[in-house]
Amino acid sequence: MNSYKILIVDDHMVVREGLKMILETDDRFEIAGEAENGQAALRLIDELSPDVVLLDLNMPVMSGEETLQALKARHSEIPVIILTTYNEDGLMINALALGAKGYLLKDTSRDELFRTIESAIRGSTLLQADILTKVFAAKERSKIAGARDTEPVNLTDKELLILQLVARGFKSKEIAFDMGVTERTIKSHLTNIYSKLGVESRAQAVATAIEQGILHI
Repeated sequence: MNSYKILIVDDHMVVREGLKMILETDDRFEIAGEAENGQAALRLIDELSPDVVLLDLNMPVMSGEETLQALKARHSEIPVIILTTYNEDGLMINALALGAKGYLLKDTSRDELFRTIESAIRGSTLLQADILTKVFAAKERSKIAGARDTEPVNLTDKELLILQLVARGFKSKEIAFDMGVTERTIKSHLTNIYSKLGVESRAQAVATAIEQGILHI
């Protein structure tokens, strides 16, 4: 049976030695190498092509987050699992957004560590229940804050009428005739509508207005 090659990245030798002792108890895992910061880890990743990387966050020279950013910029497909003492929502969200395949605290159990490594190698992300709860809660807070910060789009009665006619398939010339104005005036109104909705076309304007509940057809 082929073993999985693991690179351990942590600035504390005691932690690295402890992880090596745990991983060496299982024949499925092989220690490919170890590094004390992200910069050394990037070099070893190129040299050793490990199957998975166990990465600390807080390290000198290059942090874990900077290392994840560098790997993402390289389009690296080597799975990375964060192994840290920091139980903070923001760090978890950032690490997962940068492509980490797991987020473990250093007091995690041996079995949980092994399961997370195997999942990462298979391409899956396995999170502990308490960490998953924190991630979902943080995302929900972000969603609520985003909705609160979004200013409502206010179209004038005339702009709304024009948009309704556009949604029904009327051309600018036809709308202008019905409203008794020039086609140029209608196009000017459409430009204002696009600007307010942040779109660039009639179709986008209709779709966005429906999505935001401004237009009902």
